[in-house]
Amino acid sequence: MARWRNFSLAIILSALLAGCGDNPAEQQWQRYHQQLANDLALSNIQRADPGNIGDFPERPDRIIDIPETRDSLLNVYALRECQITSLVAARNNQLGRVAPPSQQWLYERTLWQRLSTCLNSEVPEQLSDDDRTRLNRLTTTKTTQLPAVSWNAIFDSSEWVKSFSRASQPLSNIDETTIAGQLEAIDYLQQMTDHQFDLDWQQDSSTLENHLKTLQERPLTAEVLRALLLATQRLTEANALLARQSDTTRCLSRWESPSLERLENAAQQWLTAINRLIDAQQVGKPIAIQRYQERWLSLDNAQAPWGQFQQALSEHQALRARFPTCSDN
Repeated sequence: MARWRNFSLAIILSALLAGCGDNPAEQQWQRYHQQLANDLALSNIQRADPGNIGDFPERPDRIIDIPETRDSLLNVYALRECQITSLVAARNNQLGRVAPPSQQWLYERTLWQRLSTCLNSEVPEQLSDDDRTRLNRLTTTKTTQLPAVSWNAIFDSSEWVKSFSRASQPLSNIDETTIAGQLEAIDYLQQMTDHQFDLDWQQDSSTLENHLKTLQERPLTAEVLRALLLATQRLTEANALLARQSDTTRCLSRWESPSLERLENAAQQWLTAINRLIDAQQVGKPIAIQRYQERWLSLDNAQAPWGQFQQALSEHQALRARFPTCSDN
């Protein structure tokens, strides 16, 4: 019985491993490796799995703690001319307390806008000394907390976390529209971050939720990173083959690499947008996020996927340059 159980597990494992080669990105590399092997009259290149990306930091390691602001209903009512009573009531009801991070972001920014507008109006002159002090203190508190609220709204959202899911495939079949919608979503988050202290800029709930829904459609960051890891692995394997070939009179077939160029452009666009959004946050980034960003998302760190890909690609181009290109005839 145990033998049959082990045999069944082996079959399942084999099926799973075979499925890894079904990704179009992998199939393109297999064809390219076969082309190189044929040109050099060598056996097929031995390929190894490129490995996965690292785990995205757990929630406690990526979220900024924000103390809860408490005050009595009477004190809030005393500031009713600031038009915050209904807003606070909605936030404190059952639905408000379980609102997703995106809605909490909208609430906190709206509250800050109303408090700031009120503080700079004629309303404070009509308040008692205690209420005026309370208005000043509450506005200062919300102003200080808003950047942390913005950070948490992004890094505590399921949509953002899903983008870094390790349960993903390398990005493939890349065209101009592959990341366009997701870039628009990141751009809107960037706008909300850049304009969080702009009293005249009005956020829109439906627009925000639609963009977050777009981000949730696919783990694009993970797909990009895994495509870079795959490309680096396959280029490194090809480089080893070319470096061992001493007969540089053999010609190589033309390298049709538009898909690799599209990957390079898409990855650079996406990682630039992601890093810009992270760096735009006006908070001290949690250590775990700093480390993840440096290790996996950086465009400057030579050990990050982008840097390793660039290095492997440059080496590959240099190695290919040692060989003449086969005539089309």
